[in-house]
Amino acid sequence: MARRRIIIMGAAGRDFHLYNFLFRHNPEYEVVAFTAAQIPFIANRTYPKELSGRLYPKGIPIFDESRLPQLIKRFDVDICILAYSDLPYDTVMHKASIVNAAGADFWLVAPSATMLKSKKPVIAVCAARTGSGKSQTSRYIARYLRSKGLRVVVIRHPMPYGLLKDQIVQRYSTLKDLDRYKCTIEEREDYEPHIRNGFVLYSGVDYEKILRAAEKEADVVLWDGGNNDASFIKPDLLIMVLDPFRPVDQLSYYPSESIARTADIFLVNKVNSAPKKNVERAVIEAKTVNKRAKILLGESIVTPDNPRLIRGASALIIEDGPTITHGGMPFGAGTVAAKLYKVGKIVNAKKYAVGAIKDTFIKYPKLDMELPAMGYSPKQVRDMQATINRAECDIVISATPTNLRSILNINKPFVQVYYELKPKGRGLDLALDEFVKRHGVRK
Repeated sequence: MARRRIIIMGAAGRDFHLYNFLFRHNPEYEVVAFTAAQIPFIANRTYPKELSGRLYPKGIPIFDESRLPQLIKRFDVDICILAYSDLPYDTVMHKASIVNAAGADFWLVAPSATMLKSKKPVIAVCAARTGSGKSQTSRYIARYLRSKGLRVVVIRHPMPYGLLKDQIVQRYSTLKDLDRYKCTIEEREDYEPHIRNGFVLYSGVDYEKILRAAEKEADVVLWDGGNNDASFIKPDLLIMVLDPFRPVDQLSYYPSESIARTADIFLVNKVNSAPKKNVERAVIEAKTVNKRAKILLGESIVTPDNPRLIRGASALIIEDGPTITHGGMPFGAGTVAAKLYKVGKIVNAKKYAVGAIKDTFIKYPKLDMELPAMGYSPKQVRDMQATINRAECDIVISATPTNLRSILNINKPFVQVYYELKPKGRGLDLALDEFVKRHGVRK
């Protein structure tokens, strides 16, 4: 019987995990290609033989998703599987229609079908959208459990944007590891705060190997998700972070709703800065989709390292890239800090954009006043530095979680904005205490 031919549609994350889990050693299917979207510069690579297994001795090609109809015809494809996240429902169905019109079936695989089982208790932190506050929630949980004497190892959602055969298992314990693995700015944004807090973090491509390595040095495994994707590891406690600035997105962005329906806890974040009616709406929608889950509230506290520079100044604001690009947030923590500390004027970042950064503003036309921290390639990094240094302003306010001063030469006074979760009440602490007790975690 002929093997059914598959294309996996991805963004250098869940697509590779889904392949490793379901198809790497499966003789009933042939994965003829991956497609790549959402993240720049990740197409025109090969999923290497070191990862693809004995059925694919030459590896598997990765093409840009824009070529999908032609690829379906070229490879006589039977099935296309969508395996990336943070997509509005209408976009998912547009993609399904493109696939069906080209003659292939369109599949969505249940998150539970690709979840690894850990030997250690697992807490997973996921979210309704990128930029909701997963990582600050993960940081709080890690610190709290460490205060109880427990070893916490963080496993981060993948971002393998470089040479894949060198990214199979990555272990981060010092800031030097960020340079050793040649991390992009986007990777640094998510890894650096955990490292600065003294936690070991794993990421990479092969999450079976990653999990087994992490288990050797952990009492508790903590999954820090990416975008609004589901956990790759079966959680014993699933916390979903909701963003009241986007209070209903968990019901209209894939795969948020499926996660919401299985969550143990909803944490409505940013209640200190979001309109009260938005917070109430987020709570109502959460109860509608999952009556079983506990609902907790949290504040996202922004803290500039040099607030006196902000008052009355004209400022260029830099934000976490994914949050204000495909995440769709109209502003981030940098703008919150600027207004809180009485900035004089926020300058229009788009006016000063050059090269690859200018292309980003064209791709995401809703961007305007804020500059997304884009650093997926050396050229983007150079163009971002040039954009910042061209800007006519008194100061730069950066709310990207990585320290751009260690990467860029910036010709203006610089204010770094940090943001951390402050739970309202003791609900989260008590839930974590209950988790520790229930799973018999010992020091």
